[in-house]
Amino acid sequence: MKAGDLTPDTIVAFLADIFERRGGEEYLGEPVTMAEHMLQGATLAEEAGHADEIIVAALLHDIGHFTSEFGTFSMEDTEDKFHEEAGARVLEHFLPSTVTDCVRHHVAAKRYLCATRSEYFRRLSEASVHSLNLQGGPMSDGEVAEFEREPNLKAIIQVRYLDDAGKRADMATPPFAHFAPMVQRLVDRHCGIGEG
Repeated sequence: MKAGDLTPDTIVAFLADIFERRGGEEYLGEPVTMAEHMLQGATLAEEAGHADEIIVAALLHDIGHFTSEFGTFSMEDTEDKFHEEAGARVLEHFLPSTVTDCVRHHVAAKRYLCATRSEYFRRLSEASVHSLNLQGGPMSDGEVAEFEREPNLKAIIQVRYLDDAGKRADMATPPFAHFAPMVQRLVDRHCGIGEG
């Protein structure tokens, strides 16, 4: 199924299929697979008691690596592939803006934190530094001021930290199926299914 053919009834199965078929792929030079990375972020969010929107955003923030026409990132890349925009474009018809803003801006959040918190850059992995350089490096003062006007800034920053935390080789997580009902509830609520 193509992203353009999705409906509120098929989006969760589409996402589950991505996790099943492609989740075992290497995650950008990190010690986890793509699925492990995203599931770790969602699990950490759930364990911390975050809202469903934050959990789902952490779960799906990198889905654009699989829906982008440009393919997935590698350490050999010399240009950015804008996976964050690719992912947000697929999800924006089905999930609330809190989720899609977190997906769309999780790369910008890294650039923002590098510009505003000196200790943040020092914690980045080698792969994350490489992608940061492709993505424009730390934000300028003007970009910082503009980014701070994002209506979902707090949630975006939360998901960025969950993104960074989800890179542990030894962490057990539940499968995508554990989170699927939560994703579907958000889809149904956003699309007005089951109301009135």
